[in-house]
Amino acid sequence: MQRGIYIVANDRVLDNAIALLNSIRLYDRQVSVILIPFNDDYHRVADILGDLHNVQIFPDLDFVDSFTKRIAEIFPRDFLSLPNKMRKLTVWFGPLDEFIYIDTDIIVFEKIAENLNKLLEVDFFCCDYHHKSEGLRNIFSPLVKENQIFTDAQLQDVFNSGFWGSKKGIITEQVMEETLQECATHKQYFDFSCGVTDQPILNYLVLKHIDKRCNLVRLSGGEAGSWAGSRHFQEKDYVLYDRAQRLKYLHWAGTAIKPGCPYWKLWEHYRYLHEGRVPLLQKLFRR
Repeated sequence: MQRGIYIVANDRVLDNAIALLNSIRLYDRQVSVILIPFNDDYHRVADILGDLHNVQIFPDLDFVDSFTKRIAEIFPRDFLSLPNKMRKLTVWFGPLDEFIYIDTDIIVFEKIAENLNKLLEVDFFCCDYHHKSEGLRNIFSPLVKENQIFTDAQLQDVFNSGFWGSKKGIITEQVMEETLQECATHKQYFDFSCGVTDQPILNYLVLKHIDKRCNLVRLSGGEAGSWAGSRHFQEKDYVLYDRAQRLKYLHWAGTAIKPGCPYWKLWEHYRYLHEGRVPLLQKLFRR
């Protein structure tokens, strides 16, 4: 059985991808990490992550390209703001039997692949408080509840699309095709008002077709928060804690990672973890 991590990236998010992989490899030198190119401008990030951290390219790029073309055929041009973000859905058809998907605007604080052990009990897991802090915002419109597309209990399982795990084969190509077609004919079900792309569609897919699922934060004992917009996390030795509970990961969802953003110096630490040099930005400030 092959287990590992998928990311989606291109050269534009090189710095974020390096920070993420530096954090992953700090705790786990062996876990497989596979890069799905966001577009054709991915060769620099692929080369650098390959050299630094043995990140491999998704082995069937023809499938990724054909999937992308199919997305363009299924969805009207004005439906998805960044259609290539849908490429993350190809994880169900890749080489890993069990996997975690992680956005590149994340850093982790543990041996993150150990969370795959939860797949002994379920077919899908996530780990965030979107259901509590955001409700259906950035996922579904009120029509989904009004029209009883999902039950109230199902709607409690909505999640952020930046960190989650599942198994190969749980979603088949036929189920994927039929569900995407269904979504494309019901734009009124989704909340794209803040520019999200894949998150509403992924939630619809999971809630409709994966019954054995869980959110790790809702288990007994819970989990710490993970959103970088939460300013109360405390740092110790470059790890964040939420009221003494160690964070699993930190996600800058909806926030550009740049000087002045929340936890900037922490991100900067992981970005330059192995370079042994002062970041260029700091050098410029010291002149």
